Amino acid sequence: MGKPETLLEGLCGHALSLGADSIDVEYKDGRSWVFALKDGTGFSIASYERSSADSKELLTNLYAAAKKPVRTVLGGRRSIIEVRVFDDFGEDAFEVTIKPAPELEPSALPSFTTKQGQYLAFIFHYTKIHGIAPSELDMQKHFKVTAPSVHQMVRTLEANGFITRAPGKARSIRLLIARKHLPDLE
Repeated sequence: MGKPETLLEGLCGHALSLGADSIDVEYKDGRSWVFALKDGTGFSIASYERSSADSKELLTNLYAAAKKPVRTVLGGRRSIIEVRVFDDFGEDAFEVTIKPAPELEPSALPSFTTKQGQYLAFIFHYTKIHGIAPSELDMQKHFKVTAPSVHQMVRTLEANGFITRAPGKARSIRLLIARKHLPDLE
């Protein structure tokens, strides 16, 4: 699955691995404290010096997710991270909820960009011709883009529920969209 995109995603993935379904972030004693919540009980999973780069990155991630929920894949499952900001004795504190993303209805017309449609069509045709899913290198060569661009696209397609992958297994991409909804490959 690779490394999480943001520190917030990494912390949420860690919390899920511990059986929690939410985290709280509070500022106390010059530190950013991250608590995982499981069955109403909170336990610390991270602490950063308030002036550290990690603390600043986390704060940026939290405010961005408060404006727009984050669709991602955590621990092999599609998830939505939602953030609520509240006042905690004059400081902003954050309540982060991690919810399973709803599954796509296979018969419904999915909404994806033109570029996403081309990647999906390529995955379909490559798999049909070769009997195995394409590697990210295959996609990089076909679309003439960089490896990070392909990796980000694969993550986006997975987070949006258009594909699924088996963690740690190469060439495991599987389409979750009916062929009739895919565009022609250009």
